[in-house]
Amino acid sequence: MTIQAQEFKNPSSLFDPAPYGFSHMVTVPEGYKFIFIAGQGGEENTEGKLSPDFRRQVAFSLKNIKEALTTEALTMDSIIKVTTLVVDHDAEKLKVITEEFNKVWPAKNFPINTLIPVPKLAIEGMLVEIEALAVKKPDHQ
Repeated sequence: MTIQAQEFKNPSSLFDPAPYGFSHMVTVPEGYKFIFIAGQGGEENTEGKLSPDFRRQVAFSLKNIKEALTTEALTMDSIIKVTTLVVDHDAEKLKVITEEFNKVWPAKNFPINTLIPVPKLAIEGMLVEIEALAVKKPDHQ
């Protein structure tokens, strides 16, 4: 059984963010290790292949974060915050992101998410980039 270190909070005085796939707040107990994952694009292989399909890029961005987390023996449930950069953001792209986040976090323990519309990303053809912050239980516990 996995015990989550973080506690997600959504104050009742704020709008309900769950339909959009994020939480308002998260708290982490003292002593936990922070793992920072650089923005991951939708590259499908080590050569950097990118599909022109937005949903596919979102799914691979999340898969790439998951791969990075495995190096620390962590899962996607260890993530407390993501920053999502989206080229030419619109309502349809938000819907896709929300649907893909629901696949990754079906229990709806969504990390905090700041979504930032951008005109372009670092690599030609990149439509989305997601960076993540995760927490890891101290080794001595």
